[in-house]
Amino acid sequence: QVQLAESGGGLVQAGGSLGLSCAASGRFFSINDMGWYRQAPGKQRELVAVIAKSGGTNYADSVKGRFTISRDNAKNTVALRMNSLKPEDTAVYYCSAEIHYLAYAEVSWGQGIQVTVSS
Repeated sequence: QVQLAESGGGLVQAGGSLGLSCAASGRFFSINDMGWYRQAPGKQRELVAVIAKSGGTNYADSVKGRFTISRDNAKNTVALRMNSLKPEDTAVYYCSAEIHYLAYAEVSWGQGIQVTVSS
């Protein structure tokens, strides 16, 4: 069983920056895509950014040019650097990882971490 532990987040003023980190621990064969999603109150969970094991990335249009996702395959970690934050970035952010075991694969989720951007 894999556990994804998120850290970072918090409260920041509009225009500021924050960083999120997520570390995967447990017993597994490999990790493919890792990513960040967010869910604002009253809204559905949405993709923020995803990074493949090869390093290829994909971002939501709303965060392109402001957020940067990165990963360390050796440490099984993924990070999200958020710059030029806006009040509409306020949400609970979730780390996700496509975990491969010997016989199957599944997507695991972190518990979520709050990011609040004040205007």
